Amino acid sequence: MTPRTLYDKLVDSHTVRALDDDGLVLLYVDRTVLNEYTSPQAFSGLREAGRKVWSPSSALMVVDHVNPTAPARVPEMADAGAALQTSYFARNAADFGIELFDQMSPDQGIEHVVMAEQGRVLPGMVVAAGDSHTTTYGALGALGYGIGTSDIEHYLATQTLPYRRLRTLRIVLDGVPGPGVTPKDIIMGVVRAIGADGATGAAVEFQGPAVEAMSVEGRMTLCNMIVEAGARGALVAPDAQVLDYLRGRPGAPTGALWEAAAEAWLGLRSDPDAPFDREARLDVSTLVPLVTWGTSPDQAEAVDGAVPDPATEPDPVKRRGMERALAYMGLAPGTPLAAIPVSHAFIGSCTNARIEDLRSAAQVLRGRRVAPGVQAIVVPGSTRVRAQAEAEGLADIFRAAGFSWRQSGCSMCLAMNDDVLGPGDRCASSTNRNFEGRQGPGARTHLMSPAMVAAAAVAGRICDVRALEA
Repeated sequence: MTPRTLYDKLVDSHTVRALDDDGLVLLYVDRTVLNEYTSPQAFSGLREAGRKVWSPSSALMVVDHVNPTAPARVPEMADAGAALQTSYFARNAADFGIELFDQMSPDQGIEHVVMAEQGRVLPGMVVAAGDSHTTTYGALGALGYGIGTSDIEHYLATQTLPYRRLRTLRIVLDGVPGPGVTPKDIIMGVVRAIGADGATGAAVEFQGPAVEAMSVEGRMTLCNMIVEAGARGALVAPDAQVLDYLRGRPGAPTGALWEAAAEAWLGLRSDPDAPFDREARLDVSTLVPLVTWGTSPDQAEAVDGAVPDPATEPDPVKRRGMERALAYMGLAPGTPLAAIPVSHAFIGSCTNARIEDLRSAAQVLRGRRVAPGVQAIVVPGSTRVRAQAEAEGLADIFRAAGFSWRQSGCSMCLAMNDDVLGPGDRCASSTNRNFEGRQGPGARTHLMSPAMVAAAAVAGRICDVRALEA
């Protein structure tokens, strides 16, 4: 039998039939998650066509983009646009028979955090959703990918999607990370190494000893953020850690079904001699904590480095991009990164707002205070993560340090609620994108790990977390 990659096996097992001779297939999609931001047009299309949802139990609806994160949450939304979106969302859930986690639900949160913690994503599944960071589910051995509004309507009506098979990219991570180097630094190192277009249109499989040693939540950070290099899918072969993560979650099988599923899941991996179209390698022991200086996730440098000089860039396109980024960010070449002051610190997003992220930040903040003039907020990835953090005493540490302890949601990652930065504000952020205006018009975003955000909040400037952990 021809050796196959894990990606090929998942696509093959979900192919209903070929649609052409060039890799276009009709793909069976196991599940989806819907948010109030990208789904309204799809439901309107279903209404206009008089169609029903084929399998309502295969979908979950989660309010996450526009909901306020104020510490005291209320059902009513002051913003008229947000109120309209969430009310139509709730109406769609009721009319089409889909389970809804609204802003008051004890299970509410960021969709990609919720789907994993609820056990709605299991190894071997194909999951498509209207958000690019659906790739997160690759950490569980499931193929997740983002789709557009018309695709959402097609999926809801048929449980299938036309799908063009992707080229494959294997990224091997070797070595042992040094002090202060987290999965966020590792994926930022990958994106920096291969570029913001380095995985364009590819299905990435992460392999290697550094991946095997990484926690499932760390792998979620990897798979979540590889989309910033243009990937359309990400995978890690499931192992015993994945089984430990899923065991006992609400959507996971139990009893004999669990035993059978676990045995099958552990067999989900690429054949040893499976061909990949491309391969990249990174020794994570060479990394130190990273910070972005520009307006693309691949514009990152070591925290003990300096803002690069565009004049040294031989590629004219990249040079112009660097010049524009520095103008937007208000930075001069040669400026030490650790000398850049910050006005805000934000810990949140589907990339880094899980319990491990909050633990790492709290460890830095214990016994310390946020610097004067810095506004710092922490937005847990879900209400359940928030509750767990409170039970572990992490919330008390954040509050004592001067962080605002918020309700869950997407929040300042993309500024679709009232958590918005002003022009010229400079934020140390645990999010995934630093595009112009991402956190507010004119706002300046520096991506880094949650622990590094905590360090920056305390120092009032970008700060090497290793100096605080010593």
